Amino acid sequence: MGVNQNSRRGLFVERSVLAVLFGLFVFFRSGVPLVDAQEIRVAAASDLQFALPDLATQFEKQSGVKLAIAYGSSGNFFAQIQNGAPFDLFLSADIAYPQKLLDAGQAEAGSLHTYAFGRLVLWVPADSPFDPAKLGWKALLDSHIDKIAVANPEYAPYGRGAVAALKKIGLYEQLKPRFVYGENISQAAQFVQSGGAQAGILALSLALSPALKNGKYWEIPVDLYPPLEQAAVLLKSSANKPGARAFLVFLQTKAARETLSRYGFTVPQISTPSVRRP
Repeated sequence: MGVNQNSRRGLFVERSVLAVLFGLFVFFRSGVPLVDAQEIRVAAASDLQFALPDLATQFEKQSGVKLAIAYGSSGNFFAQIQNGAPFDLFLSADIAYPQKLLDAGQAEAGSLHTYAFGRLVLWVPADSPFDPAKLGWKALLDSHIDKIAVANPEYAPYGRGAVAALKKIGLYEQLKPRFVYGENISQAAQFVQSGGAQAGILALSLALSPALKNGKYWEIPVDLYPPLEQAAVLLKSSANKPGARAFLVFLQTKAARETLSRYGFTVPQISTPSVRRP
């Protein structure tokens, strides 16, 4: 780039920051699109498969920018991103995977944002003879519960949360032989919905979804498992950083927070949007 590389880079950074701040002002004050219609490629935890399309629709109406969303386990996405998968944003079901990407220099400093906290439930189909709301953990001890669907704890934060809760109450070793593992929390829900398991330890966001809302569930006390702190991060390889950064800001708006709450998530206290770096 020549002898003026550092000065040019500094000027570019300064102008980029100003452009982002101005774009955000336009986005939230006038509804004028922040960037063109280029898509934002999002790797999203599977517990977001009902909430995120709603959020994407709201964001597109305000900004003109579409989200191209892939759903899966946070651990698998983490591995894919490490290997160069072309995403702009990573919406994880925990904060550990995004933090690791930051530590590895693969995510933009200052972009990490906790957008929600997930909640675990014990779910059974509507025709189950058991009512987990009345029985709690006792529902899993009945011999008629032959299979229990959980997300694979090796890749899925919800699976790790389920294991932690069962260990804390002393039932893990007893129930582990009955586990059937989904690659992610959505697949675990499919197992119990289809009859491949008689019960499942699932995300509340899925228990409230159209496919499962007719079932019966009991919300597992949150003090039995580590907080399912779900975080988003902007990837350094993003080809649409202004649009991706705008969506991170949108996630912190009142409308987005109310939407997440409606889909069964607990939202954190409002923090200052992070738009410091281009």
